[in-house]
Amino acid sequence: MSLTMTTSAPPVPPAARPRSRRNTDPRRTPRWAIYVPLALFLLFTLVPFYWILLFAFREAGSTALFPWPMTLEHFSTVWNGAGFSVFFKNSVIIAVLTVFLSTTIALFGGYALARFSFRGKGVFMMLMLCTQFIPGAMMLIPLFDIFRATFLINTLWSIVVADVVFHLPLSLMLMAGFVRNIPIELEEAAWIDGCGRFRGFLATVLPLLRPGIVAISSFAFISAWNNFLFALMFLNSQDQFTVPVGLSYMLGEYSVDFGALAAGGVVAVVPVVLVFAYVQRYLVQGLSAGAVKG
Repeated sequence: MSLTMTTSAPPVPPAARPRSRRNTDPRRTPRWAIYVPLALFLLFTLVPFYWILLFAFREAGSTALFPWPMTLEHFSTVWNGAGFSVFFKNSVIIAVLTVFLSTTIALFGGYALARFSFRGKGVFMMLMLCTQFIPGAMMLIPLFDIFRATFLINTLWSIVVADVVFHLPLSLMLMAGFVRNIPIELEEAAWIDGCGRFRGFLATVLPLLRPGIVAISSFAFISAWNNFLFALMFLNSQDQFTVPVGLSYMLGEYSVDFGALAAGGVVAVVPVVLVFAYVQRYLVQGLSAGAVKG
C-alpha cells in the first residue's frame, strides 16, 4: 500500500493595488495652478462682453449692474435710426463675395501648387509669403489710385477686391498644404476609371478638402467682416458704409450714446459668433491638416 503525499501550493497573495500618483508624483502640476489662471483669463475675456450686453439691454440712464428691466430700445434706435440695417446688408454682401472668391481661387490655385511642378514655383511661394509682412496701411495710396482709375471708389467691389487680394496668399499656402496631404493615388485610380483631371478632382479630392475649405472660409469671413481701414478710406457715402465704419460714426464729438453703441457692437458680434459656433468642429481639424507637410 503506497501513500501519496500531496502538497498544496501556497496561496498567491492578491495583486497589490497600484498606488495613486496623484499626490506622490512631484512632476504633476497642482490643479489650482491650472484652474486659477484659466479662471482669471476667462474673467478678463467675459467681463467686456458682459459690459456690452449690460449697456445694450439696460434702460437709458440706469446704473444697475444687471440689465433689468430689459429693453430693446437701443437696438431699435441703432437698426432703424442709425441706419445699421443698411450697414449690416453691406457687410454681408462684402463678406459673402470675399469668401466665395478667395475660397474658389485658393482651391484651384492651391491644387496647382501642390500637384504641378513649374519653373519659379519656389520663388512664387516665397513672394506670396513675403506679402504677409506688408501692412495694409502701406497699400492705401496705390490701391486708391487703382480703384479711382477703374471707377471702383465708393463701391462695395473696392472692398471685396482689396480683401481678396490681401487674404489670398495665406489661403493659397494653406490650401496647398491640405491638397498635399491627400494621396495622389486616389486621383490616379479615378483617372484609370475614365475620369479626367477636373472630374477626378471633384470626385476624390474635393470631398476630402471640407475641413480646409471651412478653415479658409472662416478666416476670409472674419477678415472681411472686421475690415475697417479699407472701408473707411474707399467708401464715402453713408449708404455704402459697413458695420465697423458705422460704429465709428456713432462716436460723437461731445457726447456718446453708450446704449446705442453697445447695441451696435452686439449686432456686429452676433454673425461672427454664429459662424464660429457652426465651423468650430472643422476648424481645428483643418488647421492641423494644413500645417503638416506631406
